[in-house]
Amino acid sequence: MGKKRILIVEDNMDNYELVRFILERAGFDVFLAVNGRDGVDAARYQKPDLILMDLSLPEMDGWTAAEKLKSEKSTKDIPLFAITAHTLPRDRFRAMEAGCDGFFTKPLHVDSFLATINAVFDMKKSRKPKRKIIC
Repeated sequence: MGKKRILIVEDNMDNYELVRFILERAGFDVFLAVNGRDGVDAARYQKPDLILMDLSLPEMDGWTAAEKLKSEKSTKDIPLFAITAHTLPRDRFRAMEAGCDGFFTKPLHVDSFLATINAVFDMKKSRKPKRKIIC
């Protein structure tokens, strides 16, 4: 079985490079979309194993992109996590309402971030029921 593929939807290249570095070092393949519209298209055509999506994105925000992805048969089962500086409870609620399966706040705590990513893949492998995760 090949490396797990993770789509990062992020318009800030410094943030992308940091997350890319962390994930590639942990053995994942990573690819980028720089706005919400491209993120939806990339998920549809590339079928990643996981999506990490910023919420404040150009062209289509992350909340709208999450709603689109979770409403489509071909992408609804891909785990989707918000990764954002929006830390207020209403922001978390809105992300979960949009369909996000989890929520990471910036700055990331590397150990818990990777532990959560690995737990998502372990749940998929064992076919455990999905639950919402907030970090």
